[in-house]
Amino acid sequence: MTPVLDLVGIFVFALSGALEGVRKRFDAVGIAVLAFFTAVGGGIVRDLFIGVQPAALRDTGYLLVPIAAAVIAFFWHRQVERAMPGVLVFDAAGLGLFCAVGTSKALYYGLAPMHAVFLGVCSAVGGGVIRDVLSGEKPTLLYDRELYAVPAMLGSTMMAVLYALGVRGFAATLSSAVVAFAFRILAMRYRWRAPLARGLTARE
Repeated sequence: MTPVLDLVGIFVFALSGALEGVRKRFDAVGIAVLAFFTAVGGGIVRDLFIGVQPAALRDTGYLLVPIAAAVIAFFWHRQVERAMPGVLVFDAAGLGLFCAVGTSKALYYGLAPMHAVFLGVCSAVGGGVIRDVLSGEKPTLLYDRELYAVPAMLGSTMMAVLYALGVRGFAATLSSAVVAFAFRILAMRYRWRAPLARGLTARE
């Protein structure tokens, strides 16, 4: 992932975290904390599992971008909320990029394909889980009714398969990201939902 795409994905995720802080009536510090961990929490978890220093703790951009998103949400949250359909498209793009790059990085450091897929999903949805826990919500990873983790899993799996076939670099990353992105967009468009246990009905 290029630094620009990386920071764009971080910004969108940070914005979703900051908006959640606004909805929960957090103060400025709480909004900033939620923005930061939503944006980079998944990557930090991935890097800790791999055993390398988290990129979010080396590059100041990983700190400044979430702060910028928090400031925007703090002052202009009503305007951002009105633009949410567009923001969700960028969020889906960030999901695709993060799951592909997370899987690729895990494979590069020698993890087995299944473990790499797991860490790819962690990269994509880990920040959202931290956001939900900090804000007192049920983590979407455990209640994937909007098909958020499933697209990340598909993108991560495709990345692992392409890596095994010798297809690597930008082509593999883009292909895997597009698969996750397209599935997420279709899930939002047609309101696809993950199945519940047999005999249970949805409460939405």
